[in-house]
Amino acid sequence: MAGKIVVGVDGSAHAAAALEWAAEEAALRSARLEVVHAWTFVPVATPADSGLVPMAWTDNVELLDVTRQAAQDAAAAQVADVLGPDHEATITVVENGSAEALLAAAGDADLLVVGNRGRGNIAAALLGSTSAKLADEAPCPVVVVRAQPEA
Repeated sequence: MAGKIVVGVDGSAHAAAALEWAAEEAALRSARLEVVHAWTFVPVATPADSGLVPMAWTDNVELLDVTRQAAQDAAAAQVADVLGPDHEATITVVENGSAEALLAAAGDADLLVVGNRGRGNIAAALLGSTSAKLADEAPCPVVVVRAQPEA
């Protein structure tokens, strides 16, 4: 039973648990594993202008490149930490909101896997806003994986 499993990662313990579960499921199904890490860029203002005048566009382009590279490095590091250096997963880094990026990646997937919470501000929520949106809108079945509670 081949196919494609998409899993979202964001550097959190919940994403690591989802990645581990997705990799095991992909091995059972002989499916491809696509790891998706979404990120967004927010242009910054100079400290002197209190945000009224944005930085020169060339400064933002350089910052955009650095931010993109940091997102790629973070995704690769989490995948290597969880799956080891010799994994067969495909890592996709997308500049978009997490739900939007995962919905797009899941368009041709057999399964979408996410952690129950990510890096959101409401740490007490049992089901994060991204996982809830995905459960409602994904074009394929969604598995929400809970991380083990921290000791």
